[in-house]
Amino acid sequence: MTAILVDTLTKRFGDFTAVDGISFEIPEGEIFGLLGPNGAGKTTAISMLSTLLEPTSGRALLNGIDIIKDQDGVRKEIGIVFQDQSLDEELTAWENMDFHGRLYRIPKAIREEQIDEMLRLVELEDRKDSLVKTYSGGMRRRLEIARGLLHEPSILFLDEPTLGLDPQTRNHLWEYIQSLNRRKGITIILTTHYMDEADRLCDRVAIIDRGRIVAMDTPGNLKSQVGEDVVSITSPDAARIADRIRAPWILGAEQYDGQVIIRLRSAEDHLLELLSLIGGDGHTIASISIRKPTLEDVFLHYTGREMRHEEAGATDRMRMMMPRRS
Repeated sequence: MTAILVDTLTKRFGDFTAVDGISFEIPEGEIFGLLGPNGAGKTTAISMLSTLLEPTSGRALLNGIDIIKDQDGVRKEIGIVFQDQSLDEELTAWENMDFHGRLYRIPKAIREEQIDEMLRLVELEDRKDSLVKTYSGGMRRRLEIARGLLHEPSILFLDEPTLGLDPQTRNHLWEYIQSLNRRKGITIILTTHYMDEADRLCDRVAIIDRGRIVAMDTPGNLKSQVGEDVVSITSPDAARIADRIRAPWILGAEQYDGQVIIRLRSAEDHLLELLSLIGGDGHTIASISIRKPTLEDVFLHYTGREMRHEEAGATDRMRMMMPRRS
């Protein structure tokens, strides 16, 4: 069954088009990654799907519920963990959870049972009475995930969930996210700038750039589309090498910050020939390496490496989502 259906969803701010007719479907239980450089439109897309912004045109259904016609219905189906912290540091973990449950009008007996269950799930039951200001960064992220799940949403939005955390804590949170998906069958949309995170967690990823989806597939398929091997050459002549190097077995060559990234199959078989081509033109090579393509190679292939401006409205985040009063 389809959990999320997006059909030509568009958002304009005056003359600026932040999201330009994107379409995709996400089945129930999938972890779906939304990747893109700053200003690409991913935050605006998430804001529309979570009813923070109203689309200019197009439509989207979450579990069959229209994001424009029934916003309260959508909000009951979703949980959100924002990139920016939205916990009250002067309250305990249990009090933060209880406040959230009251906003969703969860009856007291059910609310208290679910709070205990969620705190056990993220291994914070022993610290439930501690003030949040005494928590580490990783503990706070775990608490925010628990809070986002308190009202039992079927769809969870995770916006940069491990941003700024150390590698050990990031790895721990990855395990929690995978466990949530396996145990509860929750559909997850994840935005991240960590390519290894998307590669490990996501069943599929969509790369969005300048408001449009430029690639979408499983991480493995996307990496295979870039090429079997990647040869990275550092050279003061990188731009000229990328412009001039040609051979039937070279799939592509791009230049980034003094490096030439060459995509080819069976790099070991063609390495001497490649060096001969570059050296024959009198170019200097400072270093050379061979590796298999990564999701970062895919990302750079489709989006380039230039810096982008922040997308419109990206810093205007709401603290938390709640159903409207009738």
